[in-house]
Amino acid sequence: MSNLRRAPTGAAQAKPNSILKTLQATELIVSKPVLPAEILVAILDYLPVPDMMRFARTSRRLREMVYDDTRWVARLRSLGCWDEAEARRRFEETMRRRRELADRASAPGAAAAAAGGARPVQAPTSTTLFDAAVEVERRNQSQLRKVTDGFETMKATSGQPPRDPFEDPEALLQVIKSAKSVRGHAREEYGKIYGALAPFYLDLVRAKTHTDPIVFQVFRDPERQAQMLANLRTFAKSDWAQGWQQREEKLASMISIFESAVLREFEQGYEFWDVDGRMKKYAHVLDTLSGDGGSAGVELFIHKHPIFADKEVLANSMDCINQAPADEVVMEPSRRFFEVLSRKVNAQADIIERIFPRPGPVFWQFVGKVREDIITEYATPLFDETHERSILSYVKAVSGLFEQTLQFFRTLTPPKGGLKAEQEATAKEFTLKIFEPHLDLYLQDELDYFVRQAEREVGDWEKKLSEQDASVESFYMGSFVNRQADKRDFLTSFKKVVMMPVSVLPTSLGLPLGSPFASSSSRASAIAPSSANGNNSLQVASPSAPSSRPHSPGIATPTTNVGAERTGSPLPGGKAPSDELAAKTALMTSRLEGIKSLFSIEVALSLVHQAKATLGRIAVFIQLGGQAGGEAREQCETIFVQLLRILGGRHVKAGFDKAVTHLSQYNARAVEASQHDKGGVAPLVTFIELVNVGDLISQMIDVFYEQQLAGPKIADRNDFLDPAGLAKKKFEQMLDESVAAGLNKGIDVLMDEVEYICATTQLPTDYNPAGPDQQQLGPGTSSSSSTTPAEKAANAAAFVDMDIGPTHTAKRVRDLVASHTSMLVGSTDKSMLDVFNGEVGLRLFAAVCKNLKRQRVSTAGAIKLIADMNLYFDYIRSLKNQDLLAYFKALRELSQIYLIDEKHAKEMATIIADGDRFGGIFRAEEVYEYAERRADWYHVRKDVERAMYGLECVVM
Repeated sequence: MSNLRRAPTGAAQAKPNSILKTLQATELIVSKPVLPAEILVAILDYLPVPDMMRFARTSRRLREMVYDDTRWVARLRSLGCWDEAEARRRFEETMRRRRELADRASAPGAAAAAAGGARPVQAPTSTTLFDAAVEVERRNQSQLRKVTDGFETMKATSGQPPRDPFEDPEALLQVIKSAKSVRGHAREEYGKIYGALAPFYLDLVRAKTHTDPIVFQVFRDPERQAQMLANLRTFAKSDWAQGWQQREEKLASMISIFESAVLREFEQGYEFWDVDGRMKKYAHVLDTLSGDGGSAGVELFIHKHPIFADKEVLANSMDCINQAPADEVVMEPSRRFFEVLSRKVNAQADIIERIFPRPGPVFWQFVGKVREDIITEYATPLFDETHERSILSYVKAVSGLFEQTLQFFRTLTPPKGGLKAEQEATAKEFTLKIFEPHLDLYLQDELDYFVRQAEREVGDWEKKLSEQDASVESFYMGSFVNRQADKRDFLTSFKKVVMMPVSVLPTSLGLPLGSPFASSSSRASAIAPSSANGNNSLQVASPSAPSSRPHSPGIATPTTNVGAERTGSPLPGGKAPSDELAAKTALMTSRLEGIKSLFSIEVALSLVHQAKATLGRIAVFIQLGGQAGGEAREQCETIFVQLLRILGGRHVKAGFDKAVTHLSQYNARAVEASQHDKGGVAPLVTFIELVNVGDLISQMIDVFYEQQLAGPKIADRNDFLDPAGLAKKKFEQMLDESVAAGLNKGIDVLMDEVEYICATTQLPTDYNPAGPDQQQLGPGTSSSSSTTPAEKAANAAAFVDMDIGPTHTAKRVRDLVASHTSMLVGSTDKSMLDVFNGEVGLRLFAAVCKNLKRQRVSTAGAIKLIADMNLYFDYIRSLKNQDLLAYFKALRELSQIYLIDEKHAKEMATIIADGDRFGGIFRAEEVYEYAERRADWYHVRKDVERAMYGLECVVM
């Protein structure tokens, strides 16, 4: 279409009637519609190849658009024939050869210039280096391409007649595999493929019946027919022209017909079990046709396999229950089942390798069918039945069958060529598919069963202890249940029993009631050692006849066995005490003796064994990895956390709490005298035994954690947020706190025993013996009391023979405290042991000071006092506590004031007023109070006070 437009000019205006001028002034403007290049490129993608070649003949620019290398690379990629790495490698090799040619071409000119100095001839400037012969050949080829529509096909390369496909059919079959990846030559490579396969492809889609296609006439062998059909299926992927869906459906229909015929042949060979004949031949044909191993033939082989109807393989899983005791399960029948199945499946590996060209995938597909139709059908009824009968048999069945199943898959012998890692991964995958529907229920049942069994065992132990305590209490207090008035007035009954000797002695000796002037000889006649029970306790006896009063609560009758160890019977042997106070004392002693059995190492060991068995069953699932393995690992840690919760919170901590309660009820003065002569405080000894049991349990838990959790990598000891590690630390903290609370009460008990020993065994004459010229002086007395010469001689002899070593009381106290502190070495943490020793030392210091304030110390007795203080000092020094050592060093210095003679009152005052001498432990007022315990204080008091007053004036 054209438009004519007249343009006005000056000449036209001057001569409007001139036609020539009008034509000269007229301008012809032609406008044509043009499509954008992008639209043309998009259209080219949907044109058939012959139409693209005709399109390229239209113009030079359109030819460049058609011949664009990226267009043909895309088609080669759709066929799977283009390798970018190979194309890059070829391109780099071509560039390298060109550089070498350029270097050789420039070498002669450079040599001539160097020799003659002549000016070299310059080569024509060009951006492309080429060989002339190659360029001429390329121009000739370009002329041929114009003749052949741009394709070097089999028809017109040199004017020869078309090549007959019957002459070289093998070349047609390998045309796709022989394609090269060369940049700039993708069109030529695709042209070769198109020229070889397009005639067969177009003929096949135009065929009316399955006998018409020429492909079945050119290729008579089924394997070659399958290979060409596979090539045509691949070639169809580059068919982007209009109607490609109909052509692809037609090709798929022909291939399906061919595949059905091959399957019939394969099935006939299967019926006759012609393994090396028709089965092998047509399995390879199917593999060539489909390219995926012949899935249709594989499915037929697996579906009709006789193993799925073999009665020897199809066992009854109920034998695992029927051959086991009640609520139990045995895994021997399942082991035999997997043994037979493994033998049968492994026998098929060789057959599959003989039939199929890719036997590995076929074998595992066959094993997958065995898993689905045989193993799953074997396991599911067993799990359902055991779950209905008992949880223990269910968890044992699931875990045991899981191990056997995984081992079954691992022991299979696939055809050669398979990797071990692939077999392991496949074995885990198949095993997970069998047990995944049961895994969540199994893990929860394992946890619930363990918690229920552990709480039941701890509850049985608590019930046993409660019944035993109730039986002992009923045994001792049964005869006093109805005596409510006496139970309310316990203090009255205690006073009656304790004051009984005071009310008996004066009347029996003919002295007034409560007279303080009974002579020592009369007391000795009234108080005699008791030999009825074989101990050293004192018993009041009448001078004329045996006393008919009731026994003291601290004295056991011949038939009472209060201090005996607990036997298998919950009740102690012998007869129950008839006195209420004695019964309560015996009950308290029985409870204290039972401290060491408040929690049991046997119960802890049983719980640990149950946890180990549970973890052993669950841990086998961890090797599955992934989500299932992670859930199994988390459940193992949860089992450990529950173990520590039940063992620590319900058993160990409850035992320690009861032990602390029993220790707080201990009264050293209410215990028999014979109990104090055993070299230790029985409640504290039993509590330390309990601490040792707790330490053993802690070590047991630590070993269990290392072996069952940290060692197999179930728990990470380096992860401070790991639940198992946190639970372990919490358990150890609870144990330390419970031991600390018990030891705190134990220190009270120990110090009560120390004070009891000091009060009952420290004789007045230990620190105040009668010297050769000394008498005990009191207020208002004089040293000039009449003493016979015989008495003076006896006193002098006794003074000479006096033992200057530590007193018996100090030795007992030292041995008592040392024995109890040494019991904790190795069973408790060092920091806790240091705190315990420090507290014991401070409390011992207070007890020694309290005992010293009750004594009268003479100058002669100061030697034994100094020996006692040195004994305590040496013991404290063995504890290696320097802060504590300062207290007993001050005590040792304090004992020196009793050694000063009464003539040196001024020096005594100087020592008392010297605060630095005692390291700040004692103030001057406190030292003065201790100085008042001197036996001659009433003689030296005025001189000491006068000297101290003088020292104060000097200081002021």
